[in-house]
Amino acid sequence: MATKYHNLSEYNSQSLPDATSYRVAIVVSEWNDNITHALLDGAYQTLVKNGVKEENIFVDFVPGAFELTFGAKKMAENLSCDAIIGLGCIIRGETPHFEFIAQGVTQGFVQLNVKYNIPFIFGVLTDNDMQQSIDRSGGKYGNKGDEAAITALKMIAFSKKM
Repeated sequence: MATKYHNLSEYNSQSLPDATSYRVAIVVSEWNDNITHALLDGAYQTLVKNGVKEENIFVDFVPGAFELTFGAKKMAENLSCDAIIGLGCIIRGETPHFEFIAQGVTQGFVQLNVKYNIPFIFGVLTDNDMQQSIDRSGGKYGNKGDEAAITALKMIAFSKKM
């Protein structure tokens, strides 16, 4: 659903599981850090607000969105986590670079979800311009970081149920 019809930060807290024992890692792209740090703040605060203990949230950074896949893979191999969230921001430019990076990181997260036995959450903005990214990182359409955190909590519960 388009974010202009659904705010990224809206969710029903009653539908969320008890997350007090959950362990969540977040890997964040440093590229477009004004946006990605806002995404991180949203994700982190949403996890804490919904019961994840601060000592059970692991955050690290990689240079750009393309490196999120490797960062998430290393977190899966070296941390005991229930889910890993990747946060990034790719803004369309004048060359095909946008498409290559967006497709690469998307496919990377698909592969991680298939390879490992934990959910990898895709919290990457792929916007046409900086204003769209601002609007989706705490602006008028909410925060994609909030949405990624809620998705992580729901997918952890789903995974544990199975």
